[in-house]
Amino acid sequence: MKLLAVTACAAGVAHTFMAAEGIEKAAKERGHEIKVETQGALGIENRITAEEVAAADAVILTKDIPIRERERFDGKKIFNVTSNACIANGPQIIEAIEERCK
Repeated sequence: MKLLAVTACAAGVAHTFMAAEGIEKAAKERGHEIKVETQGALGIENRITAEEVAAADAVILTKDIPIRERERFDGKKIFNVTSNACIANGPQIIEAIEERCK
């Protein structure tokens, strides 16, 4: 499965990047392709392209703060989770997405 994720937290520092790492690791361990965009204190990094959106099966968005340019993902299966969930429960999030995308 091809997944995309965007992580962001209120401070735009630690949790943004820890969430990115957690969800990326969990997806790769289950054999999925994933690209994670971070929206932190330095702005948008590792920006997701329109081509990547078109090819994606699902999109994971953290809901701690509003995701910038969220409209890029209209029409996609979107899973809203917290940054803390990505950090602590990445494998469970990926398993839930697999179930809902069958």
